[in-house]
Amino acid sequence: MRLTQSMFVAAFALFANVTEAQRPSGSTTGTTPTAPTTGAPAPKPSSGPKPYSEVITSKAKTDKGLLITHQVDDKYYFEIPDEILGREILIVNRISKAAAAADLGRGGYAGDQIGENVIAFEKGPNNKIFVKAISHQEKSVDSTGGMYQSVRNSSLQPIASSFPVAAYAKDSVSGAKGSVIDVTDFLMGDNDILFFDARYKRALGLNAYQKDNSYIEKIRSYPSNTQIKTVKTYVRSAPAIPGLPPAPGGGSPTTYELSSSMILLPAKQMQPRHYDPRVGYFATGYTDFDANPQGIERVRMITRWKLEPKDEDIEKYKRGELVEPKKPIIFYIDPATPKKWVAYLKKGVDDWQVAFEAAGFKNAIFGKEAPTNDPEWSLENANYSAIVYKPSDIPNASGPHVHDPRTGEILESHINWYHNVMSLLRNWYFVQTAAVDPKARTLVFEDALMGELIRFVSSHEVGHTLGLRHNYGSSSTTPVEKLRDKSWVEANGHTPSIMDYARFNYVAQPEDNISQKGLFPRIGEYDKWAIEWGYRWIPEAKNPEAELPILNKWTIEKLKNKRNIFLTETDPDDPRAQNEDLGDNAMVASTYGIKNLQRIVTKLPEWTKEENKSYGTLAEMFGQVAQQYQRYMGHVAKNIGGVQTTPKMVEEAGVVVEYVSKAKQKEAMAFLQAQLFSTPKWMFENNIPALTGINKLSVVSSAQSNVLNRLLSNSTLDKLIRAQEDNAAAYSANEMLNDLKKGIFSELPTKKAIDVYRRNLQKIYTERLITNLGEPSPTAAAAGRGGFGAPANYSQISDASSVARMHLKSLAAEIRATAPLYTDLMSKAHLEDLVGRINQALDPK
Repeated sequence: MRLTQSMFVAAFALFANVTEAQRPSGSTTGTTPTAPTTGAPAPKPSSGPKPYSEVITSKAKTDKGLLITHQVDDKYYFEIPDEILGREILIVNRISKAAAAADLGRGGYAGDQIGENVIAFEKGPNNKIFVKAISHQEKSVDSTGGMYQSVRNSSLQPIASSFPVAAYAKDSVSGAKGSVIDVTDFLMGDNDILFFDARYKRALGLNAYQKDNSYIEKIRSYPSNTQIKTVKTYVRSAPAIPGLPPAPGGGSPTTYELSSSMILLPAKQMQPRHYDPRVGYFATGYTDFDANPQGIERVRMITRWKLEPKDEDIEKYKRGELVEPKKPIIFYIDPATPKKWVAYLKKGVDDWQVAFEAAGFKNAIFGKEAPTNDPEWSLENANYSAIVYKPSDIPNASGPHVHDPRTGEILESHINWYHNVMSLLRNWYFVQTAAVDPKARTLVFEDALMGELIRFVSSHEVGHTLGLRHNYGSSSTTPVEKLRDKSWVEANGHTPSIMDYARFNYVAQPEDNISQKGLFPRIGEYDKWAIEWGYRWIPEAKNPEAELPILNKWTIEKLKNKRNIFLTETDPDDPRAQNEDLGDNAMVASTYGIKNLQRIVTKLPEWTKEENKSYGTLAEMFGQVAQQYQRYMGHVAKNIGGVQTTPKMVEEAGVVVEYVSKAKQKEAMAFLQAQLFSTPKWMFENNIPALTGINKLSVVSSAQSNVLNRLLSNSTLDKLIRAQEDNAAAYSANEMLNDLKKGIFSELPTKKAIDVYRRNLQKIYTERLITNLGEPSPTAAAAGRGGFGAPANYSQISDASSVARMHLKSLAAEIRATAPLYTDLMSKAHLEDLVGRINQALDPK
């Protein structure tokens, strides 16, 4: 859940990681652009392996598991069984204890993931063990074709480090063989295989590694993973200030306790499931050189947990009975979590049970308290998923996951839960529901209310860790008036997906008498369908390609119910795909929202009053009101020049891309003229500016400027121009500008005095249009970068700047004819200033 933009969490971008599907023997994978650096001292020359007993002496403290680990005095050894050689191992690095007195605003909290790599141990010549960094960016498995050998020749995996074999081992009972290597210097060094990723280190300002002030804490080995805990000290520089050179001085020492989990990737790989743009999953992928006989193909696979029925329940599953999976998904609650919130975090996990039932599984997912008597359980152990509670002032939470890069199988997740997320939840619920819920009319919520807010965010973040992306289009499928229908909204919820950014039902009015059940988000229809699509086991499909027609048929049938629609959060043009919005008509929904904000403003001094304190909280909560108001304006503005994109397969009827209707765009323009460009003075009731010192003009102009920057951008003008090319009756760029001018300069026909708010609005409008004259449109600029058949100077022939120039000339002529007739001196000076600005822009010479 993206509550703020400040997180250094690995983004759930569609192509953030790449992988290859189940790979038969003889397949090849591509190289990483750069190999991880070891930073470790070169191994000392060795005269060759010694007898095992001379290296692993009777003093050795041994721990058996994935790797057999030994500590002999101050030396640490890995004993690598031959059966592990060549097997891929995922390494996940995390902070287990954060540095004291650090600038944690940049990240660096306990539980933060700081690196991830895939490696393999391999035998090399001259009694050496190589550590190879494994990449899955490219694939060719057809050994009969020339491309296979070509990809192999271009896909040599880099050797990230090498170790002389100190001794060879042979188990006297089983006969298993292994190689012993001395890893002391490697663990004591600074490398981004086991410790900080270079990017994370830069973000935290960590420079010179101080080996003398670092040490190995402990090493534990388990059947499928080995855990390494170290204490590392660096010199930390001051945070960089954009535009300024680095601050002088060497910085101060900063110490972290780090945990590295080495996890053996499954020998039997999960069958991948291909990505479908109609269902919102995160994806990983690779470039396939075999799939397309005349080119290449980018193969994408969703990320998901491996859920399969138990062997004895397979026939029951096929008959449609609910069965338990072989291995359920379990999230443990960090022991550091305040006790009163533990139950709500667990409920946020358990809420997903109903969705997995749609996929045929019962008891598939649980929230549990961390065990207190299990010596193998550890928060840093990548074999355990957890909700990690962080003592942070960041108002956020996030749900990353770690997956097998070969198949997309999710292996574990650490949900980041920042303590100060509660302040954000308080602010959201207050500003969106205080008009209808008396329990929101205070600065300190009852624990029961805050607990339910925590539960909702927990459910959302768990959804991300199940592989689900945001579904910003979900809320657009609910008719606005249904959000005021008490029985309907309490039964169905205000959005079909908890993965939407549709926090609370701000449309509900006091007279509707809607309870919290109709105000809160919940697991909805889309969430159940998405889990069914991603997790239903399809035993009759023996490979990912065989699943495609089955999944496509399901999807086409399910999308007959529009509440199952998925629209990406990354679409800048589709007004249905917006965050923080509700309903199928932003103009109607925002009108209701503003009515509630007006009710809140009249009571704001009363509801924010704190004995023996200043008006600081009043100012903070007024800022929340202003921010919510701006959200409503943004929701409406996106309709103008809006382009709706609905992903479809060729078997589906209808178009993929269509422009927002002219009628809806005109409705949006009328709303903005009434609610934004006509000064919203209702915001400044109850003497709030005098009590808080807020700048009224700044509050209003900020909202107006944000909307005008969108409406007058060359991007919007270009979309309107393209729409008219397809349909002559479409809302044109020229008509949109004339509608804007008519409202923003409504004083001109009547020679009415122009007050300070309107003067400022008119200046913003004029300056934004002037900016267009020298600003290439995004589409034109992209085309102008060149490429086959693209004119290099396309940005100079876009019509957007031509339309802006014509409109400025018309505006200047209108002002010149009217200004002399004004008797109000400020209005007259203002209009003459506008003419001067336009003349200068049109003819700089």
